[in-house]
Amino acid sequence: MKVLLAGHISPELLYLETRWASLIPFVPTAELLHEVLPVDEKLNATTIRNHLLAVAERIDEELGEEAVSFIEGCPRDWAELPPPDGPLTVGIDGGFVRAAHKAGHFEVIVGKSVLAFERGAEREPETTRRFGYVQTFDTKPRRRVFELLKSQGMQAYQQVVFLSDGGEDVREVQNYLNPGAEHWLDWFHITMRMTVLSQQAKGFRETKAKLMEEVTKSLERIKHFLWHGNVYQAMQEIDGLDLDLDGQEGAEKLAKGVQELSIYVRNNQGFIPNFGERYRQGESVSTAFVESTVNQVVSKRMVKRQQMQWSLRGAHLLLQIRTRVLDGKLEDTFRRWYPNFRPNAATPVEAVSAA
Repeated sequence: MKVLLAGHISPELLYLETRWASLIPFVPTAELLHEVLPVDEKLNATTIRNHLLAVAERIDEELGEEAVSFIEGCPRDWAELPPPDGPLTVGIDGGFVRAAHKAGHFEVIVGKSVLAFERGAEREPETTRRFGYVQTFDTKPRRRVFELLKSQGMQAYQQVVFLSDGGEDVREVQNYLNPGAEHWLDWFHITMRMTVLSQQAKGFRETKAKLMEEVTKSLERIKHFLWHGNVYQAMQEIDGLDLDLDGQEGAEKLAKGVQELSIYVRNNQGFIPNFGERYRQGESVSTAFVESTVNQVVSKRMVKRQQMQWSLRGAHLLLQIRTRVLDGKLEDTFRRWYPNFRPNAATPVEAVSAA
């Protein structure tokens, strides 16, 4: 790795390769570099891919060791720390990419951390950072998220709110990162399930019009109870709806959806807050802002209009570069590795990459 970076390619060219290749496919990256720079003809898509993976592996190697818990110190000492910055809201969601060798798809986890404001300074635009990893490949997911939050100035007693879809694997990553962290099911995933059930109810034949009306009203009540954090009443309504649909001809799919909703709510009942109260207090209730992040980090480069198939390693390492590029942090990494890296001012070539 050191030989590659020190002897075979300049840091400036390596930076452009990895930056552009994180934004567009490898072949167009090679074509663009040949068009705007006097680069060697051997600089093809395969070479660029290998360079990007090498840079990403170096970034990954700089992460510390994984740990069960990252909470350190004594609560009495935390009270002596300066007042923390504004709350950190971390939304986590998943997306799927096509696996290599026609092996179906695999899931990647993507998240976005939003710092509301920095204390002691005039209110600034929300500071955001992104992260991503392949769940079945990454060996240090908890360390990855912790280091990202640490880079945003997270303190031991700072308010940190994690919002997710309730998956056990995702929630396991969130645990033991901050002593005062809150872990909530997000409203976005609840409403998605409710919307699907409502659409299924509207699909009944005219002979089921009365049942459709009753089901629709029941779903509205369930949504109302969940919005106000009344899980007990919501479960009573779900169980009643399950009984009403039992044995109804043509309602098998809806009945199955209601049963799945019942399991989902029961498994996450300890993580369902009073969404209405949080919303009135101006606190986050949904990871809808992460949906755009999944699209930005994963879909635009790895899914939409792309015919590429990905290995677990390749997808994971590309995510490490792409998230840093989107956060504007890749150049900081190169400047730390190479003290004589190009000046801060963007070059004409960099203007091309921005376009």
